[in-house]
Amino acid sequence: MAVKMIAVDMDGTFLDDNKEYNAQRFLRQYTLLKERGIRFVVASGNQYYQLQRYFPEIKDEIAFVAENGAWVSDSNEEIFCGELAQSRVHQVLDILAKEPDISTVVCGRNGAYIHSSAPEEVVSLLSNHYARLEKRDDLYTIDDTIFKFSLNLAHEGVDALLERLHNQLGEIENIMHPVSSGYGFIDLIIPGCHKAHGIALLQEKWGISDCEVVAIGDSANDLEMLRQACFSFAMANAVEPVRAVARYKTESNNDDGALNVIARVLAREFPFG
Repeated sequence: MAVKMIAVDMDGTFLDDNKEYNAQRFLRQYTLLKERGIRFVVASGNQYYQLQRYFPEIKDEIAFVAENGAWVSDSNEEIFCGELAQSRVHQVLDILAKEPDISTVVCGRNGAYIHSSAPEEVVSLLSNHYARLEKRDDLYTIDDTIFKFSLNLAHEGVDALLERLHNQLGEIENIMHPVSSGYGFIDLIIPGCHKAHGIALLQEKWGISDCEVVAIGDSANDLEMLRQACFSFAMANAVEPVRAVARYKTESNNDDGALNVIARVLAREFPFG
């Protein structure tokens, strides 16, 4: 069956360690993808507004599964936007307030919000993921549609924090699901609002089956979309759970691994030929 959609993660996948990609090579590939009717989808934990910055030439004509699936758009048309009730937002913030070693970003439709006490080096780091990031004195009074929380901490604390959050959030009817996004980040997502859900909505809109989808990723927040797509690729730098789930492998993010998969699709090389 022919490929009709290619969905790529960004950090650690499409982007190299300098947060860049070979734009000239990709835009040549994208022209060929369009000619063949193959959809290109950006599926990332990053903010929608940040993701658009990476694709200035084509941002108005491609699809984004942003915020780990909490916000889905196609050609600037909103397809899906998750929403957490204000009381639930407060419950999550109460839990996170007990974790002194994390920086919390509250993610919404209009922007992302961090407490005004956050160190400038943290704000600078987070600005790589959030084009719209505001400091607020009180995270409990944000007037926005909230659909995700993003937590940043030292790498060595990620596993222990994930376990604590699984337990604490699970006691509140599994209010939010914690998932590692790699690079010292944990996202709290509304259960079911993951990348695979967003991709499935686009597949339904376009009439594309799972066996016509290529998905490429490297971190735990890519697992659902890799399980869903028949052509699933793990980057050489992927975490072990991703390598275990993906059916195929490609080179690292610093060696154009994602673009090499697209090249194989266009050339109809294995496993596409």
